[in-house]
Amino acid sequence: MQGKKIYQEKLFNNFQLSDRIPKENFYRRLLEVLDLTYLYELTKRYYGSSGQKSIDPVVFFKLCLVGYLENIISDRKLIAHCSMRLDMLFFIGYDIDEPLPWHSTISRRRQLFPEAIFEAVFTKVLELCIDKGMVSGHTQVMDSAPVKANASMDSLELKVPEEELEAYLSKVRVQSYRDRKVINKATKEQQTLTANPQELQAIQSRNKKWSKEQDQRPGAGNKGREYTSNKTHYSPTDPDARISVKPGKARKRNYMSQLSVDTVHHVISDIKAYHADKKDTQYLQDITIRLQRRLRKTGLVWEHLVADTGYSSGENYAFLESQGLQSYIPAHGTYKGGPDGFIYNKEQDHYLCPQGEIIPFKKVFLDYRTKTKNKEYRSSCKVCPLAASCLGNTAKEKKCSVTYYRAEYERAIARVNSKQGRYMKKKRQSTVEPVFGTLKEYLGLRKVNTLGIKQANKVMHMAAIAYNLKKYLKFVSKTAKSGARSLALVIFKIKSLFGHYSWILSGANFRVQWENSKERHS
Repeated sequence: MQGKKIYQEKLFNNFQLSDRIPKENFYRRLLEVLDLTYLYELTKRYYGSSGQKSIDPVVFFKLCLVGYLENIISDRKLIAHCSMRLDMLFFIGYDIDEPLPWHSTISRRRQLFPEAIFEAVFTKVLELCIDKGMVSGHTQVMDSAPVKANASMDSLELKVPEEELEAYLSKVRVQSYRDRKVINKATKEQQTLTANPQELQAIQSRNKKWSKEQDQRPGAGNKGREYTSNKTHYSPTDPDARISVKPGKARKRNYMSQLSVDTVHHVISDIKAYHADKKDTQYLQDITIRLQRRLRKTGLVWEHLVADTGYSSGENYAFLESQGLQSYIPAHGTYKGGPDGFIYNKEQDHYLCPQGEIIPFKKVFLDYRTKTKNKEYRSSCKVCPLAASCLGNTAKEKKCSVTYYRAEYERAIARVNSKQGRYMKKKRQSTVEPVFGTLKEYLGLRKVNTLGIKQANKVMHMAAIAYNLKKYLKFVSKTAKSGARSLALVIFKIKSLFGHYSWILSGANFRVQWENSKERHS
C-alpha cells in the first residue's frame, strides 16, 4: 500500500538533542576530549562585574573553532550554518529553540581578547597531542607562506615626506570622497616616506619598466596602473598588510604566516603572523626562542631544525649553535667561502693567492646594505702576471671581504650535504608543505578576514588549533582500530598455531596405530 506523509507541526515536542547525535559524530567526539573551562579564569579580567551578560567565552571559542573546521571565514555565514546543524548546536551547548549569538558579537569579542588568550588555547591543544604521543619534539620543520590580507591594492595611498604630511592630509580630506567614508587607521609614522634617494630612484626606474611590461605579469589588470612599493605606499584600511609577491603570482597585500611542524605526526607546534615585506631569515630567531620555550614547558627536548634556504644567514647559524640546535638549512647561492682560486689558512686566518702571495686579515666591518658583519682581507700586491685580471685597471692592492660567520657556514653546508641532511630535506618537503596546503584549502586560512597584524595572528592560531584537533581525533580512532586489528591478528595466529600442532599430533597418532596394526598382522 502506498504511503503518503503529511507534515504538521506539533504544539508540544519531547526532544533531546543528545539522542539525535550519533556516538561516532565528529563534534560529539570533540566535545568529549576538548575541555575549555580554563578560559573562564583567563578571560575574567576582560568582563565587568555588573551589567548585561555577554557571550560565554567557551561558546565564543567553540564557534570560532567550528568556523575553521568548516572552512567558513564569514561570521555571518558561520551563525547561519550552525543554526541548521544539530551536532554543532550540541557542541556549543545550545538547544534547538535557543537563538545563537549575533554575528557582530563574534567580531567584537575577537577584538576584545588579546593574542595571549588564543596562544594559550593553542598550547593547551598541543599538550593534548603531546599526551597522546603525537609529538616527539626532537625535529621541527619551519616554513613560511603569504596569506592574503583583507585589504585591496586599490586602497593604497601615497606616502609623503614628514614636513609635507599635514598639508597633504588636509588637501586629500577635502578632495577625496573615500576619506570621508573610510577611517584612516595608519599612524603618522606609517604615512611618512622613509625611502632614501637611491631607493626612490630604483622605484622610479622600476615603474618605467612596469608601465611597458605590465600586460605580461600575472594578475595584470588595467594598463595604466603604476608600480607600488611598501616604501612609497600604504593602506589606510589595514596599514599592517604589506605588498608582497611570489614568482608566478600577482602582487597583493599579504601577511606572512610562519609555521613550525613536528615531523612525527605533522602536528603544528608554532604559528604566528608577521609582516610580509621582510625575509624569513629575519624572523628565525624570534620563532626559535618562542618554540623552544614552549617545548621545554611540556618536557620535550628539541635537537634538529629543518628549513629551506630562505632562513639561511651566518647570524642564524651562529644563533642556532648557541642554542644547542643542529640546523639543516641550505646556504643561499650568493655565499662564497672566499675569492675564487684562493686557499684559506684557518690557523693564521689569511688567504693565499695562486701566486703564493698572502692576503692577511685587516678588520671586521658592518655592511651598510645588508647590516651583516664581514671580515676584510687586504694586501698590497707586487709585480704579478695576474694583476690585470685580479686587480683590474685602477686598483693597487688586493682587497676582498668574506662573511664573519664563515666557519658556521661551512659546518652548516657539511650537515646539509651529509646522508642525514639529504634525509632531512625529504622530510621537510613531505612535512610542512602539505600542512600549509591543508590550512589554506580546508581550514579557512586562504584569507585573513580581520584587520591588523594582531587580529591576523589570532586567525592563524585558530586555524592551527582546528588542524591539530582533527589530527588528534584521527590519531585516537586510528590507534583504537589498529589495536583491535593487532589483537585479532594475534588470536588468529594462536588458533592457526594450535590447529597446526593438532594436525601434526593427529597424524603422528595415526602413524603409530598403523605401525601397531601392521605388526599384529605380521
